[in-house]
Amino acid sequence: MTTLFPIPSNHPQRFVLHNEVHARAPFNLDLPVRASHLALLLSSEQKTQERQHLITLCERFGITPPEKEVDHFSASFNSFKIRWEQHGEFSTYSFYVHDTPKDLFADSALKRVPVDWLSQLTGQVIVAAHATIVSVTDIDYDENASLTSFSAYFAGNPVIGSKVTGGAASVFTDFRIHVDGFSRFLIVNHDLRTEQAGRLLQRLFEIEVYRVMALLAFPIARKLYPALKKCDHQLYTITNAMTLPDNNDGELLDELTTLAAKVENYISSNHLRFAAANAYYQLVEQRINDLREVRIQGIQTLGEFIKRRLEPAINTCEFISHRFTLLSERVSNASQLLRTRVDIIIEKQNQGLLTSMALRAKMQLRMQQMVESISMVAITYYAASLIGKIAEALHIAGWKINPELIEGISIPFILIIFVISTKRIHKIIANTTE
Repeated sequence: MTTLFPIPSNHPQRFVLHNEVHARAPFNLDLPVRASHLALLLSSEQKTQERQHLITLCERFGITPPEKEVDHFSASFNSFKIRWEQHGEFSTYSFYVHDTPKDLFADSALKRVPVDWLSQLTGQVIVAAHATIVSVTDIDYDENASLTSFSAYFAGNPVIGSKVTGGAASVFTDFRIHVDGFSRFLIVNHDLRTEQAGRLLQRLFEIEVYRVMALLAFPIARKLYPALKKCDHQLYTITNAMTLPDNNDGELLDELTTLAAKVENYISSNHLRFAAANAYYQLVEQRINDLREVRIQGIQTLGEFIKRRLEPAINTCEFISHRFTLLSERVSNASQLLRTRVDIIIEKQNQGLLTSMALRAKMQLRMQQMVESISMVAITYYAASLIGKIAEALHIAGWKINPELIEGISIPFILIIFVISTKRIHKIIANTTE
């Protein structure tokens, strides 16, 4: 890229990072509008198939398909608009149609989408929702009148709602899945602009998706609770046995090691799911704050309803995750304490063994010294006898000497030579070992 000023070259990711703030921008929607939203859980292989399936739809209507690496796409087709986003665990499809039918939810935006293409979508549906933005005159809405008539749009279920976006619209829902497999949002337009309408629908759909994704961890937490109690009781049994004087520390250490491996397996297998639940819950709270709700007298707001039912589930997940972390720390502390005890016992055993070895070495030294003394006498005896034999031979040869006298006189000299030689050998050995 040519620059007007002599500044350094651009970072390879500069423009990608700069333009990220504009990614996934909401549609500017002409009112009234109907929308259908699908969130699908996908595997890695299914994500590749999904992208090709979207390209097939674009080719069918002569629309430029999304580029290979993008993870979001928006386009207007003949009778509907589509918005596709690919996330880490799921993908979402939003379909928009600009009109107001007689039946607000029976004639959904999905009916404008080719049935054969829709039936071949990959993945599993985690969220399906219809939303309709209508004017006050379309449904004869009177905010001062009773809202019981709204329950007819939600199969007679209790209605939840509030004014949003600074009073520019009123949102109503029952947060239930109806017989068609979809939940429903009814938005009454008081003074919505096209930009506000797109943002409002996007936030409502994201609230629905993120709250369900956050709850994926709840069944796991309930399933893990008995395992948590069992592991906690097992740790109590082991630590209680550690206080007894006749326990086997080696067996207890093996049990603690097995328990530690089991607890760490539970943590590593479910940590990602619990962390994701907390992240999704924070997104739900943020989207609810973005709605800027104002209470409608007589009914719960969306934020109150979701907080009342979602917060206990998320707290349960956090409790289980935190308890497992604390349990892991307690197991680690108990293992460290037991290892310390085992090390002390082993050190005492080693000390006793070394003492015993030192005593044996001392006894061997004494025996060696005694053997050396005996050897000294024996060698002296044989050396004196040898000198005596030599003296006898010389006497026979004519020398005037007394062999027995010569033999007796040689004994002290032999002893002195042997003692000096022995000390010299000991000194050489000592210098060699040092």
